[in-house]
Amino acid sequence: MIQHDSPGCRLFDGGRAPNPRRVRVFLAEKGISVPLVPVDMAALGHRSDEIASRNPMKRLPVLELEDGRTLSESIAICRYFETLCPDPPLFGVGAFEQAEIEMWQRRVEFLFLHPVGQAFRHIHPAMKGWEEPQIPEWGEANKPKALEFIAFLNGELASREFIAGDRFSVADITAMIAADFCKPARISVPEDLAHFRRWYDAMKTRPSYGA
Repeated sequence: MIQHDSPGCRLFDGGRAPNPRRVRVFLAEKGISVPLVPVDMAALGHRSDEIASRNPMKRLPVLELEDGRTLSESIAICRYFETLCPDPPLFGVGAFEQAEIEMWQRRVEFLFLHPVGQAFRHIHPAMKGWEEPQIPEWGEANKPKALEFIAFLNGELASREFIAGDRFSVADITAMIAADFCKPARISVPEDLAHFRRWYDAMKTRPSYGA
């Protein structure tokens, strides 16, 4: 692992929540080690003054640099580290590949991770204190949206190894996080989607999966 060269840099982390984990997987793929500050999201630690003073939206993760500047939003944090440590290139190399990965990253985020998240937040009993109001009908309405995109990905993955082409990228990280979150969101992925299953199984064998 590469120790990040700013000794005062630290990452306020939210455990198994999708976005904090997305950054940890990205850092693991890069071989970068950043000190973590655990925040208990189950106890609403992300709404504490400690987090609100660094991110007024009260969301995790939050990266605090040595000079006190902060970054939130998982992809923004990933882009910061991509610039510092461009190898391996998880956002692509060259104009076309970078644009293609950005295209797929947005598709996966908005059409897969977002509906899965909405299903979880509006259906799971543990989220009643988080999502106000919690609307179960909206959660249920997002399940078929996620499944429709999974079926779409299954067709796309018939002709390539990864989400955005021949190279593992941030789009694969986001899609893997979304796929993992289907279970707590109570979304059952069909067993007959062979190409999606092959891709997902491959993601789970990567060392970064346990980050």
